[in-house]
Amino acid sequence: MLKKRDLHDSPHLFDLMSDPDVFPYVRHKAYSSDEYYFLTKQTLEAEERGELISRTIVDEWHQPIGTINLFDMDNNTGFLATWLGKPFHGKGYNRLAKEAFFEELFFELDVQTIFMKIRKSNPRSQRAALKLPYCSMANKSYPEVYDWINKEDKVFDLFAISKDQFVFHYYRTDEGEEQAQEA
Repeated sequence: MLKKRDLHDSPHLFDLMSDPDVFPYVRHKAYSSDEYYFLTKQTLEAEERGELISRTIVDEWHQPIGTINLFDMDNNTGFLATWLGKPFHGKGYNRLAKEAFFEELFFELDVQTIFMKIRKSNPRSQRAALKLPYCSMANKSYPEVYDWINKEDKVFDLFAISKDQFVFHYYRTDEGEEQAQEA
């Protein structure tokens, strides 16, 4: 479902990112395949420096279909940014990718809180965030972060996933599956 970023995936990912239904919601935009290749190279270097964590989302045939990233890392927190190519919208890849990424972040990399800033004008992403049982609206619970992401205008809602919320859901779901298999 996820793999480390690879420069060889850049042309295919650029084609998917260029779709007008995807492009406006991508954090780091590229206007050419060469520029996307350069951005990917910068992303790999930034990850080596510990500034971010970035993975490629792949389908069941291990073909790249999007990316998932944790940006602006500070004090064991960071901001999630995800995009999928349009042919893969609504097929469950987003949720599977997020859960795999969250497992890595919380269980292997000691991240404590994942923030998501979602444009108030992006109902698709708002609905996707609210479908996650371990995600909560955080405009009021993290007012300093909410104000920081909305310095200019109040265009973003803030969502948060804490390690505790995710771990509780993870083990509750895992135990339920084990009990169902035993029955």
